[in-house]
Amino acid sequence: MTVRLLKKGFGMGANGFIGAAVSLVVLSTVSAESLHVYVGTYTGGEEGSSKGIYRSTLDLRTGELSSPVLVAEARNPSFLEIHPNGKSLYAVSEAGASGRVFAYAIDPAAGDLKLLNECPSGGGGPCHVSIDHAGKHVLVANYNSGSASVIPVRPDGGLGEPTGFVQHQGSSVNPARQKGPHAHSVNASPDGRFVFVADLGIDKIMIYKLDGESGAMTANDPPFAQLKPGAGPRHFVFHPSGKRAYVINELDCTITAFAYDVTAGSLKEIQTVSALPSGFSGPSACAEVRVHPSGRFLYGSNRGHDSIAVYRVDPAQGSLTFVEHETAGIKTPRNFNIDPTGGFCLVANQDGGSVIVFRIDPETGSLEPTGHKIAVSRPVCIRFL
Repeated sequence: MTVRLLKKGFGMGANGFIGAAVSLVVLSTVSAESLHVYVGTYTGGEEGSSKGIYRSTLDLRTGELSSPVLVAEARNPSFLEIHPNGKSLYAVSEAGASGRVFAYAIDPAAGDLKLLNECPSGGGGPCHVSIDHAGKHVLVANYNSGSASVIPVRPDGGLGEPTGFVQHQGSSVNPARQKGPHAHSVNASPDGRFVFVADLGIDKIMIYKLDGESGAMTANDPPFAQLKPGAGPRHFVFHPSGKRAYVINELDCTITAFAYDVTAGSLKEIQTVSALPSGFSGPSACAEVRVHPSGRFLYGSNRGHDSIAVYRVDPAQGSLTFVEHETAGIKTPRNFNIDPTGGFCLVANQDGGSVIVFRIDPETGSLEPTGHKIAVSRPVCIRFL
């Protein structure tokens, strides 16, 4: 059984400009009405704590999640990513002075995981993993050491020897969090020509050229996009059009919108908005940012205020207009994700020990509680197969 989804790619239009092209993609699922969901977690020694990566099934009609099943035992497999072909899953192990990256084969029917191999992440405290759109390279951000690596994907889905590495330098104004570089996310551009590394410690999004064949990374010109001192850029996402990009800033709880030059690989700030309600003065820190598959809405998570902030995206400019803060049942929302059909938003409550489901209003983008949730200890990351 299959689910058919519209996927945006990029091609040369008749006017000579690179634009979004829409194609039909068929994704294998449990049935025509459900999707496999994988949850990365922080593990621990206490009774009832997580033991690794969990799998559930999302009912695309009701938003109900099946009981979670442990599919891979691992230490702190915090962030996950799934290969574009749906056959492999990758996880960083956020533990120890020297980080590791794990590759798993995905059983096409049951969705279970089988370890293929592992390799060094190239630094300490790996906190984010992604894959270029061609599926040739796994990209890893190492928070503790402020570095990023490129690791090639073998034909069987396993990991090869690293081919690219960059070490960041510098600091910024927050003495507690910005004494040195802290790479917090790494993402390839839609065409795979560039890599963007959001570094919380130096208030920059570093920009690199990626050699699609060799996997080498070299400094771009311009080499970075500068954020406001003390902003603390964390996670980064492209708009489906490929013409805009957004970063959520952990330390000053803001979201910055950029115009993206696809030729130069450069980012130009359009707007910065607060992720918090006006007048809120309590402690809080942002975590995740996502754009709805339609491109009409953007979402960001607040830990402390314990909410998902919702914005409408201007189709012409890419600027953001506030819609609402959703707080129902949310406690320390680390990562969250929107299913590929755009119907539901799943929120990982790190300190709430749960993954909860919201239905997305297709007209306003607002989140509506479904009442569905599952118990998972210290969930961090959510990915859909």
